[in-house]
Amino acid sequence: MTLEFSAEEILETVEMIEAFNLDVRTVTMGINLQDCAHSDSQKTGEKIRKKITQLAAHLRKDAKDIELKYGIPIVNVRIAVTPVANLLTRPSVDDFLYLAHILDSAAAEVDIDFLGGYSALVQKGFTPTERALIDSIPYALSQTERVCSSVNVASTKAGINMDAVYIMGRTIKETAALSAERDGIGCAKLVVFANAVEDNPFMAGAFHGPGEPEAAINVGVSGPGVIRNVLERMDGASLGEVAEAIKKAAFKITRVGEMVGRELSKRSGVAFGILDISLAPTPAVGDSVADILVKIGVERVGGPGSTAALAMLNDAVKKGGAFASSYVGGLSGAFIPVSEDAGMVRAAAEGWLTLEKLEAMTAVCSVGLDMIAIPGDTTPETISAIIADEMAIGVINNKTTGVRIIPAPNKGPGDWVKFGGLLGEAPILPLKEGKADKFIQRGGRIPAPLQGLNN
Repeated sequence: MTLEFSAEEILETVEMIEAFNLDVRTVTMGINLQDCAHSDSQKTGEKIRKKITQLAAHLRKDAKDIELKYGIPIVNVRIAVTPVANLLTRPSVDDFLYLAHILDSAAAEVDIDFLGGYSALVQKGFTPTERALIDSIPYALSQTERVCSSVNVASTKAGINMDAVYIMGRTIKETAALSAERDGIGCAKLVVFANAVEDNPFMAGAFHGPGEPEAAINVGVSGPGVIRNVLERMDGASLGEVAEAIKKAAFKITRVGEMVGRELSKRSGVAFGILDISLAPTPAVGDSVADILVKIGVERVGGPGSTAALAMLNDAVKKGGAFASSYVGGLSGAFIPVSEDAGMVRAAAEGWLTLEKLEAMTAVCSVGLDMIAIPGDTTPETISAIIADEMAIGVINNKTTGVRIIPAPNKGPGDWVKFGGLLGEAPILPLKEGKADKFIQRGGRIPAPLQGLNN
């Protein structure tokens, strides 16, 4: 497929890059590791290291060359692998920890930023292997730098595995404790999903699903700054005109990502997979999804109108992106990670953005409760109840939702967590009083919803 660009499109793209923070947020190589599976963890590890370092040997260099050739920043280069829980039979926690270190060292050897896929899919129940992997997650995330983990605990077809929800509440708490010296940063590398997708290029939830090919290049674009700039010139326009303008801007952003993805696919000899058209913010000023909502007309993010404005933004981005590429996939929407979005951080610090309002907003965007810091003394049962609420939104609405939440050790409302880089910083959000311990401790599985009566 050949992509042709007019001189006007090229000049617009240059302006978007130089003035409005347009970038390719991530290029992620998905790698199938099923053929590395072996009953002996040592042999599995040797095969994994060999396959990753061979397939991704030039990934960083190829991405850098494309960045220099076109002048388009590529912020992160990543790898996603087959859910690791599928690679061993009857292993111990130590077997999985061994694999976590293998994955971390292989990622370092090929100089990529993060590697996702330390994952398990348990929406309908556990195997002993999956239980062992989940038990190892706190240690794996606190002992490695690049490994990211995700656990899918619910789906619209299967319902919500509440046993898994409870276990993940305890796992998050333990992960925070083991990385307490860095504000519980281990939790920033862990996502709990409903309806997880198999081709998501964004961390921490990326994995190479069973329906994927041997290897694939998936690309995630960004561009909140571009959308915000478009809206700068639209005072007095109707919401229909605003949506149309967002759609056109998303089309242009997506074309940039498509070009980068196909060029990288050609250079690496790995098939082009999908383009994720999510609006992914950064802590940089002007690169905020929250600021877009303000430009649409909401005075305070978290105040009245925020959910409707976000829904319109999300839909317009999808429409523009879908027209620009035939292979849109992943999560594709607007992200609202609190610590990674300067506007969201500001709204949270001023008290406009609460956990309850964030939860409502996740019903209309990608991906869920993301990068939210809560008091360190929050119980595992309460964390599990927060997860259950978010999973229910995903299951009932047949969409992907996730929870990436950080119970910051030894901190409470009014304190801040500071992770640095793209992970940013955030105030600790207070939680409402009221325990859900009895609800969570019941366990079992919430049945799949009836989809025919969908009001």
